[in-house]
Amino acid sequence: MEEKKEEYWSRFAHSYERDGEYVAGKAVLQKIQEILAKGSPLGKAIEFGCGTGYFTKTIASFAANIVASDLSDEMLEISRSNLKAFRNISIHKADCTAAPFPSERFDTVIMINLIHVIENPFLCLKECQRILQKGGRIIAADLTRYGLNLYQKMKLSFRYLRCWGLPPRRGKNNMSPGDFVFLMENAGFEVVDVQLIKGGANAIFLKAQKK
Repeated sequence: MEEKKEEYWSRFAHSYERDGEYVAGKAVLQKIQEILAKGSPLGKAIEFGCGTGYFTKTIASFAANIVASDLSDEMLEISRSNLKAFRNISIHKADCTAAPFPSERFDTVIMINLIHVIENPFLCLKECQRILQKGGRIIAADLTRYGLNLYQKMKLSFRYLRCWGLPPRRGKNNMSPGDFVFLMENAGFEVVDVQLIKGGANAIFLKAQKK
């Protein structure tokens, strides 16, 4: 039986931040944080796939309140510890394809390194449409092998296998900026900014607005 993605990542919860910096390269993760830190007010926000709260800390000062959510109980346990000093953050277990929140509840959805590992990103984005207010925004960043040469791809694969073994199937780790834009537009969003960030791995950073 295939291991569920939340079970797969739960096994690495206690070393996830350290291993993530090793696998992806600390430089690209820091660049994502730098872009997030230059952001505008987020209002009522939800972060899907918060993991251990690695990026949640960066966006906390821009939001009135944040629901930091994940499917992994182990990740959420660490998040509660890492984020306990932030009074505007609440921790919830939630599935990004079937979120337990009313329609038009949030101003902003944040998803960092989530889209490329989930089985049905389109379903996730349609759920984001539902829970966002009119004019609400998505801020997303995803690691990708797009734009890497063969040697860089081999190094990235070696680091991944060394830390986490074989990945769950059906993820998409080679999205181009065009792929990301196409996915967002087909889910009913208007893309307002997209950029390719280069580092140990590359990453696509995208902002989109609910029409």
